[in-house]
Amino acid sequence: MAVPIDSRAVRVFLGPIKRHAWIMPHTHPTEYLPKIVTVWREGYGRDALRADALAGLTVAIVALPLSMAIAIASGVGPERGLYTAIVGGFLVSALGGSRYQVGGPAGAFIVLISACVMATGVPGLITATFLSGFLLIAAGALRLGSYIRYIPYPVTVGFTAGIGVIIFASQIKDLLGLQVVAEPGEILAKLETLWAARGSFTPAAVGVAVVSVAMIAGLRRLRPRWPGMLIAVVVASAVVAGLGLPVETIASRFGALPNLPPMPELPVLSADALRAALPWAASFALLGAIESLLSAVVADGMTGARHRSNAELVGQGVANIGAALFGGFCVTGTIARTATNVRAGSRGPVSGMLHALFVLAFMALAAPLAGYIPLAALAGVLAVVAWGMIERAEIWALIRGSRGDALIVAVTLGLVVFRDLTEGILVGFALAGLVFIKRMSEGIEVQAEEAPAEVPLPADALIYLLRGPVFFGSAAQIGQVLDRIASQPRLLGIDLSQVPLIDSSGARSFAVLAQKMQRKGGGLCLLGASAGVQKGLLAHGVQAEFLPDAQAFAALSARRVLGAE
Repeated sequence: MAVPIDSRAVRVFLGPIKRHAWIMPHTHPTEYLPKIVTVWREGYGRDALRADALAGLTVAIVALPLSMAIAIASGVGPERGLYTAIVGGFLVSALGGSRYQVGGPAGAFIVLISACVMATGVPGLITATFLSGFLLIAAGALRLGSYIRYIPYPVTVGFTAGIGVIIFASQIKDLLGLQVVAEPGEILAKLETLWAARGSFTPAAVGVAVVSVAMIAGLRRLRPRWPGMLIAVVVASAVVAGLGLPVETIASRFGALPNLPPMPELPVLSADALRAALPWAASFALLGAIESLLSAVVADGMTGARHRSNAELVGQGVANIGAALFGGFCVTGTIARTATNVRAGSRGPVSGMLHALFVLAFMALAAPLAGYIPLAALAGVLAVVAWGMIERAEIWALIRGSRGDALIVAVTLGLVVFRDLTEGILVGFALAGLVFIKRMSEGIEVQAEEAPAEVPLPADALIYLLRGPVFFGSAAQIGQVLDRIASQPRLLGIDLSQVPLIDSSGARSFAVLAQKMQRKGGGLCLLGASAGVQKGLLAHGVQAEFLPDAQAFAALSARRVLGAE
């Protein structure tokens, strides 16, 4: 039977939000309410709990190998990936604004985390994760979540594909069983180092990796509901242990995994540590916000639900703080686990919370068995993940669609792979803006308009129809056209009924046009301007007569002709 929520508990929860409403003006009371409260209020019974338990178990089976593989690829121990999945994953679902979001370590962070570890060490990584949580909470409080969704689709596709390329490159060492003392982070230097170590490859590791990838791909095709990644890892571990193959395992590289997460502990917060960690924290927060909100949008599309973007950012922030306190690293909503959660029949956030508890149960009961997992098998798992991140059909569609989109994808992907993740996003976003401005400016039209039949225009009066937005991207082009038009009539009418907006640059073009008409003894009339467009023109001192339509302009022209006679 459903258990009704205590209204007093809701008032206690909303009290701080109402008290600090000055921080978040015009905020609806539920905008920061975690989805779990909404689900509980709707009624949560045994059937829902049973469905969530099954979905949570399914997601945990997917999350187990992924969490350890991502941690190892990031340059930290596999146990830290489990800490992140347990603590961060629980808090993302418990406090986030998405009904179906599942959080944990994400492949998109591998490059940033490994670079952060090389620059600041693991303590610096934990400090940066801790700080990123506060930045995400601040972003949610400032209601920035609604702006993340404006990242153009070609930028997202190029960014995701670039991450996939980097993840695959990071796994070549373990896929081939190469012996490398120090592997550079920069991709060209990495490939050069790996090529130099090509003579040390291990055939057994290659075989394990190939079999793991083939098993995952085969099960996806033949038995899509089976946990292919976990089955591949278990089979590979059994084969390596049973045959005594010379393949590096988790135990041989990292030792035994602990049975439980550590007790919570504050990270290093000295002035030097904070100064070194802050740039990484900003990158973690930016990437985490993008990744989590994209994942929430995917879940919405699959279910018809609607997430609360700012509540999601606040929940992600708390999750990052919690993960750092327990020795974990960056946590965010992950598309693969969230989609698995939806397909497994989740009813709400409880499934994500239970997934974290199932991972904890595995760690407590079966941690020694994880030592037998071959690193080549985990590398195969991440190779499959990387391949899936390169959305080939979407890339091809964008390339065929337009040269602008093709350029955005190529530049974003190239910068992510060869330069920097944040630089790739920012430059891609700026380039997308330029392409959009160019397209909008090309859409502006100026054409002659016929006068109403009942009121003919005099010879020295003309009407032109302007269609499209008049802004800085199109202002110069429109100005040239209007200048040529203004050299002909004494009375010029510009129909603005199909101009949706005008900015200061556009308004300036009309101000110059009006002055030119006045100097030659004529006049400018602006027809059918909306209230917003008229306000913008008047604000910039446009000296023109505003009329409702072409008929009024024709009548005015006739009166002036009669007056002149």
